[in-house]
Amino acid sequence: MANDPGAALRALHRPGDPFLLMNAWDVGSARLMAALGAQAIGTTSAGFAFTLGLPDGARITREQALEHAADLAAATPLPVSADLENGYGSAPEDAATAVSRAAEAGAVGGSIEDFHPEDGIYELGHARARIAAAVEAAAGTGFEFTLTARAENHIRGNPDLDDTIARLRAYEEAGADVLYAPGLASPEQIRTVCEAVSKPVNVLALPNLSLEQVFAAGAQRVSLGGSLAWVAVDGLVAAATAIRDHGDLSSLAVSNETNRLLG
Repeated sequence: MANDPGAALRALHRPGDPFLLMNAWDVGSARLMAALGAQAIGTTSAGFAFTLGLPDGARITREQALEHAADLAAATPLPVSADLENGYGSAPEDAATAVSRAAEAGAVGGSIEDFHPEDGIYELGHARARIAAAVEAAAGTGFEFTLTARAENHIRGNPDLDDTIARLRAYEEAGADVLYAPGLASPEQIRTVCEAVSKPVNVLALPNLSLEQVFAAGAQRVSLGGSLAWVAVDGLVAAATAIRDHGDLSSLAVSNETNRLLG
């Protein structure tokens, strides 16, 4: 993987064994995930925003995201796919620039979403043009850059499966390598999407589903998004609350396995 991370990430998306994309929020979490056997690392805009003291949903700048992607790409030999949000601008050129700059930073994959925080979900024709521009930029990187196109309906208040499928098909036609509709909440929804397209599908992990269910429904990739970051934060809050309210220091005990990984 260290010699050609772009080819390694692309190979993981070929039909066959599905895989888990672990999303890191800093260098330390990326290295822990590598030590735990991760095959690839994804960035998480929400988790990274937390490290900057910003709330979930806050938009980080393109330069911040690129510096973060570069840090994670340098942290381990694993291929890194960058969460590029909407490309840090609504124009197709913005999506293209985000992909080109992410590749320069060391990422070998990246995702572009079809949502603007103020304007909402982009009109389909415009959203498709943005993916087409990102595809062209990916082709110009000089290596196998895996582009993921995201249809944001289900996490943006519009859980219209037919529209989601229409969007994913349009992004597939535009040349996206991977299709992603975060928020699919049941094996039936996942199966419907996977059967409607021919490109690999990424599914966002949700606590009501198991990996076995998601893979059986047809997903090639499962990503964790910001979930592991929030699990870590939840553990911090629980431990600090027990110490503050009850003087209970028992939560400070660290397992031997964690000590081994940190050692």
